[in-house]
Parts: sequence; C-alpha cells; structure tokens
Amino acid sequence: MLRKFIENPVLSTVISVIIVILGILGLLSLPITQYPEIAPPTVQVVANYQGADSETVMKSVIVPLEEEINGVEKMAYMSSKASNDGSGVITIVFDQGADADMAAVNVQNRVNQAMSQLPEEVVRYGITTTKRLSSEIFSFMYYSEDEHYNQVFLENYVRINILPKLKRVNGVGDASISGGKEYSMRVWLKPTEMASYGLAPSDIIQALAEQNVEAAPGKIGENSGQTFQYSLKYTGRLENEDKFGDIVIRATEAGRFLRLRDVADIEMGAYSNATSITAYGKAGTYVAINQTAGSNAHNIIKECEQILLDAEAELPKGTKFVVYANSNDFLLASISKLISRECKMNCVKINK
Repeated sequence: MLRKFIENPVLSTVISVIIVILGILGLLSLPITQYPEIAPPTVQVVANYQGADSETVMKSVIVPLEEEINGVEKMAYMSSKASNDGSGVITIVFDQGADADMAAVNVQNRVNQAMSQLPEEVVRYGITTTKRLSSEIFSFMYYSEDEHYNQVFLENYVRINILPKLKRVNGVGDASISGGKEYSMRVWLKPTEMASYGLAPSDIIQALAEQNVEAAPGKIGENSGQTFQYSLKYTGRLENEDKFGDIVIRATEAGRFLRLRDVADIEMGAYSNATSITAYGKAGTYVAINQTAGSNAHNIIKECEQILLDAEAELPKGTKFVVYANSNDFLLASISKLISRECKMNCVKINK
C-alpha cells in the first residue's frame, strides 16, 4: 500500500489536500463548549417558603422532596441547600449519558408526588424544576451610572425586558437574576395598632387571601327568557397601595370597618431586602446564564451578547451593561493555542 502512494505522487497529493480540507471543515463545524461531554446532566429543583428560616425550609421542604426524589432513574447523587430568605435548592446529578429531558420529567413526577407533604404556602408559590449545568458560561451586570435608578428598578427592568429573550436562546438551561428585588406589595404591620385591636399576623394573611383573589362571578339572564345575557366582572387581584389599604379586616364595635391601612403601612417595594448588589460602587443587578448538557456554549454566548447589544439602544438614560464573566474568552484562547500548535507541527513535517 505504501509503495503505491510513493509511485503515484499525484494521488498522494490529492488525498492530502482532501484530508486538509476535511480537517478545516471539521474545525469550523465542530461545536465549541466549555467542557466536553464528561459533564453529566443536572436537574435543579427550587422552592420558596416565604418567611421561613433555613432550618424550617430544610425540615419542611427539602427533606420531603429529597425523600421522594431519591432513587429516581439513573440518578448519581444529589445535594441541597437552604437559606434564611426562605429559598431551598436541590441539585440532582445523573449518570453520564442519561437523557436530560427524561431526567427532568422523572424529577418533576417525583416532585408532584411530594406536593401533599409540603406547606400550603410552598405549593401556592410553586416549585421550579429546570435542567441545567451548574457552571455559569456567561454573566453580566446592569447598573445605573448616575445613581438615578435603584436596584429594584434595575432588576425589574431586566426581568421584564431582557430575561425573556435570554431564556429563549437555544441551549440556555436557566437565566437567573440575583438579588430578589422583584416588585412586590410590602405590608409592614404596626405592632401597637395590631395589639390594640387584638389582631395577629394570621388575621391579616387570611384577609389578604380572601379579598385579593381572581374570581369568576358568572352570568345573569342566561335562563330567564330575556333577550340579553351579561357576563359579570370581578375586580380581581389588587394592583396598588390604595386598593390594598381598603381591604376590610373586620367590623369594630363602633360600627365602622377596620381596614388594612389602619394597622399597617403599605408600599410597592422589593420581594426581599436581604441582599444588595453594586457595580463600580453604583446600584446594579447581576444576571447569570447556565447551559443545558450537550449545548453549544460558544453559540449561546454569542446570541446573548447580541441580545444585550440590541437592547442598549432602548436602555433608560444613565444605565449600562457590563460583562462580568465570559467563557468564550477561555474557549477561544484554548482553540487559538490548539490551532497554533497544529500549525507548528505541520510546518515541522513540511521542513522534514
């Protein structure tokens, strides 16, 4: 076989050119990722128990979920953590080669089985199951250069205008915002007034649950022989401080209504005030992107960068994006070294 190539230099040259062309095409078409396929599929379960400390979250939320999830098909191991802000996270790592989609479905089925054992507040708020790798491939910060906007505004601007676009990028396992500053109605109870009326926090919670709801009141005139029938409308969930303040707690002995504004201060604020994020000494928010197993990290990052670039034209004046971490810097540097090394090896062969 070797003699045949030596006696036919043209054939050898043609085959060599074909191999080089195929190598170049393979180099351009191969997916670029931070890690090879040794990274196992990972599924993350997130739950929130408002007002609970870490020990309560661990006992009432994490433990029941772990008991049900444990032993799910092709599971390797799992880890969990709970925080004093009421959040709990369980990370389930599966065997190499396991299907990430089926793993997420199997975990979700186990979570559904544990619902009856969880506190009502946790079930009402919802439990999120996502398939993602634990490492962050891209992250950025959004901050106000002139301190005109606070962290609450900045986080919610990203949550409403940027985050949905990032989540739609193919291969993104999760796009998360740190800070917990999502817009929420804050009800600050006044201890003195509460005591004077003999109220407990549970009374306020019950009133909120009963009067801040979506309801279907039905129709009138449907079975009365009338020409017209009318669909009744209900005000639905309350939207501002004044409407929340009008919530009736109970009737007093003096014959008037005791309303929420009489025993509490109400304001539109952040869901949590436990954390504070700054960028260059100014108020800001932090966004991290995680990929799914087997996805192309290089393409994901390029699409995320393009989304930020397109969004810059519509940003509020005085606000700015800044990239915090970019795995493409490491990936491109590694590829550059690989190409340089291959070129040097080929040059040495040619010289010989």
